[in-house]
Amino acid sequence: MAFEFTDTNFESTATKGVTVVDFWAEWCGPCKTIGPIVEELADEYKGTVTIGKMDVDNNQNTPLKYGVRAIPTIIFLKNGQLVDKQVGLATKQALKTKIESALAAKV
Repeated sequence: MAFEFTDTNFESTATKGVTVVDFWAEWCGPCKTIGPIVEELADEYKGTVTIGKMDVDNNQNTPLKYGVRAIPTIIFLKNGQLVDKQVGLATKQALKTKIESALAAKV
């Protein structure tokens, strides 16, 4: 199950190891398409990578900080540093490739 990020818990959660954040909204059709993929990845990488979702309607500070202008946007962090970003829909394999790259990144 994907972690539920908020503006309040983001800094304390996203600063260690690899973190993947899916910025989404309830009214966003493409977000509903990619949502189940994010959930699957959260299960597959449980214990290795923190994967979660942030509702942009209820949390506006963090998306602003990362320049999120369109949703879905997925960011990939390592030790709190942005290492990659995916704007729009992507396949599960494409997201796995980005996660593996983030795990290998030297930050």
